[in-house]
Amino acid sequence: MFIEEDAYMESFWVQSAIGAIKFIAFVCDIISMPVYVVLQKPWKRRELARRVKAKIVEENNKQITYRSVDPPREVHVKLLQNKIDTLEKMFNFVAKIHSTKRCLGTRQILAEEDEIQSNGRTFKKYDLGEYRWTNFLETENLASCFGRGLCELGLVAKQNVVIFAETRAEWMIAAHGCFKQNFTVVTIYATLGDEGVAHGINETEVTTVITSHDLLPKFKEILNKTPKVKTLIFMEDQLKKTETTGFPADVRVIPFTEIVSNGSKSQVPGTPPTTDDTAIIMYTSGSTGTPKGVLLSHGNCVSTMKNFCDAVKIYPDDVLIGFLPLAHVFELLAESVCLLTGVPIGYSTPLTLLDSSSKVKKGSKGDATVLKPTCMTSVPLILDRISKGINDKVNSETAFKKAFFKWAYSYKSKWVARGFQTPLLDRIIFKKVAKLLGGRIRSVLSGGAPLSPDTHEQIKLCLCVNVIQGYGLTETTSGATVMDHYDMQYGRVGAASSTNLIRLINWEEGGYRISNRPYPQGEIVIGGDSVSKGYYKLPGKTAEDFFEEDGKRWFRTGDIGEIHADGALKIIDRKKDLVKLQAGEYVSLGKVEAELKTCQIVDNICVYGDSTKHYTVALVVPNQKHLEDLAVRQGVQGVDFEGLCTSPVVEKAVVKELVEHGKKCKLQRFEVPAVVTLCKEVWSPDMGLVTAAFKLKRKDIQDRYQNEINRMYAS
Repeated sequence: MFIEEDAYMESFWVQSAIGAIKFIAFVCDIISMPVYVVLQKPWKRRELARRVKAKIVEENNKQITYRSVDPPREVHVKLLQNKIDTLEKMFNFVAKIHSTKRCLGTRQILAEEDEIQSNGRTFKKYDLGEYRWTNFLETENLASCFGRGLCELGLVAKQNVVIFAETRAEWMIAAHGCFKQNFTVVTIYATLGDEGVAHGINETEVTTVITSHDLLPKFKEILNKTPKVKTLIFMEDQLKKTETTGFPADVRVIPFTEIVSNGSKSQVPGTPPTTDDTAIIMYTSGSTGTPKGVLLSHGNCVSTMKNFCDAVKIYPDDVLIGFLPLAHVFELLAESVCLLTGVPIGYSTPLTLLDSSSKVKKGSKGDATVLKPTCMTSVPLILDRISKGINDKVNSETAFKKAFFKWAYSYKSKWVARGFQTPLLDRIIFKKVAKLLGGRIRSVLSGGAPLSPDTHEQIKLCLCVNVIQGYGLTETTSGATVMDHYDMQYGRVGAASSTNLIRLINWEEGGYRISNRPYPQGEIVIGGDSVSKGYYKLPGKTAEDFFEEDGKRWFRTGDIGEIHADGALKIIDRKKDLVKLQAGEYVSLGKVEAELKTCQIVDNICVYGDSTKHYTVALVVPNQKHLEDLAVRQGVQGVDFEGLCTSPVVEKAVVKELVEHGKKCKLQRFEVPAVVTLCKEVWSPDMGLVTAAFKLKRKDIQDRYQNEINRMYAS
C-alpha cells in the first residue's frame, strides 16, 4: 500500500512540476512572441515550405509528368559553362579551384591495445590520433599516379577494374585514378559473400581487383572461382603488415602505395573518357534476386551531381563524415558532390564513429567528436537505431526527466511546425544530444529507402538538424528527387530534380490512378540525363525496365508514389510488396515493415501475407534487452534469450506491442501481423537474408522460414 502511495505522490509532484513549467513557458511565449516574430520571420519559412516545387508538363488519362520549376544554381551553371561532362574533367577542374584546401582525411590509428571490460572480458581497442589530410592538388596527383600505375600493369582504356574494399580515402583515389585512364570501375559491396563477389568479378571479366588488407584473405578462396583474376592490389593497414603468401603463383599481389609509386615515375599519358563512356558498373544490392550490374556513364554521374548541387545548400565551412559503403550509388554521388564543391571528407567506420563505438579505447574520442562534421549521409536503418537509442536513454531517466523531455519535444514540434526555431530549448536540452555527433551537424542526407515520418521528425528535432530525404535508384544514378531545404512535412522525398522528369502511370491492379483524390497516384517512372543505359549483359531485362521517348531515357521503378499539390513526391507502396488478403484488403508489406521497425522491441522484421488468409504474419528479430524487459513484465523470468524467442507467452506479448505501435503509426488493424515468430539470429548479409545495404531479401527469408510461416498460419 505504501509503495502505491509513494508512486501516486511521485506522479502527482511530476505532473505538478510539468504543469508549472507549461505555465512559465506560456507566459514566456506571450512576452517573447513579438521578438521571435521580428527576428525569425516565420511567415517567410512557411511561404518557402508551401511554394510550388514542380509543375505538370504533360497529362492524359493514363499518366502525368512533372518537371522542377527551379532554375540551375551556381555550381550547375559553372559545369555547363566549362563543358564539364565527365568525372575526369570534374576533378581536374576542382583541383585547380580548391588546390590547397583539405580534401580527404583519414584518422590515425596509433596502436591497438587490449582493454579489460567490467565483466572481465578483454577486447581489442584502438588508441586513435588526429585526422591526416591530403589537399585537393595532392589527392588529384595521387589519383593520376594510381591511374598511370595501373597502365604500367598492362591495363588498357575501357577495361573493367573491380574495387572491393571498405569506404576509405584510397577507395576514392583509386576510382578517380581509373576515371583518368577511362577504365570502368566495377563496385562490389565489402560485405558481400564469396559467391556474390565471384559473380561480379566473373560477369565483368576483370583481371585486376583492388581490395584492402582486411579483405585480401578472402581471395584465397575466391580465386578458385575467378580464373581470370591475375592481379590483386591491396590498400595497406596502418598498423599490421599484410600477409601476401599463400596465393597462386600466377597472381600478383601488390600494395596500393607501390602502384602509386610506379605511376609517379611513369610517362604514360592520360586517356580522357567521353560523357557516354561507362564510368561505373554498379551492382544493385540484390533484394529481389541476383545482383544486376547497372551501367552508369560519366554523363549520368555529372547529371546527378548537378541535381544535388541545385537542391542542397553548401556552406564554406562544411565537412562531411563518410562511412556508408562507397559501393552504394547514394554515398558515391554524395561524396562526389563534396569533391565538386570543395567540401572536405573525413572517413570513419561504424566501429569508430562515436565515443562509445566498439573499437574506441576508453579515453579516446570517436571520429565524429574529433572531426566535428557539419554533414553526414545516412540510411533509414541507422537513423531508426539512433531514434531508438534516444528513446532508450530517455526511458532510463527519472520520471520527472522523462516527463520534461516529452513536454519539451511536444513543445518544439508545435513551434517548428509554425515556422519558428527554439534556440533556448535547444541549448538546454537538444544540443546535448547533438554533441554525440560532434556538435556541429546541421544536415543529414537520408537515402536508400523511405524514412519513417516519426523517425524523420525525431532526428530533426532531437539532433537539431535538417533531415533531407532523397529518392532514386542505382538505375537512375541516385538523386531523381531531393527534398527541399525548407520543406516542413515529414515522409516526403522531394520534387523532381533539375535534370529529371517524374511521371506517374496508372496501376489498375493496385487501384493507383492519377485520377485518385486528393493526390494523383501511380507507378513512378523516371526520365532524364541521370537514367542508366541499362543492365550489363542483360538485354532482355534492360528492354523490360528501360525505354526511350522523345530522345530521353526512362526507367520504370516499380515503386508507387503520389505527388502533392506543391509537386513533392511521397513513396506510398511498391508493386512487388503488395499483397491482397482474402477479404480484399491490400497490404503494403514494405510500408508496414518501415513503421513497425520503429517499435522498440523490433530490430528487424519481415511481414508475410497469404492471399488465401485474412491476416498477415511476421518474422521478427527482437531487440534482446527490450525482449527481456517485456518477458519480466509478463512474469517470465530465469529464461535465456533463445528460450524467450520460443515462449508462446512472449510471442503474444510482442504481438500486443506491435498492435499498440501500429495504432500510433495509424496502420489499419488488418495490416498489423496477427501472429509472430521471434528469430534468434540477427539477419546479416553473410546469411543471405539481407542485402549488403541491409534491405530484406524477402524470397530468401521466406524460403528459410517456410516451416515457421506454415506454423503461424496453422495456429
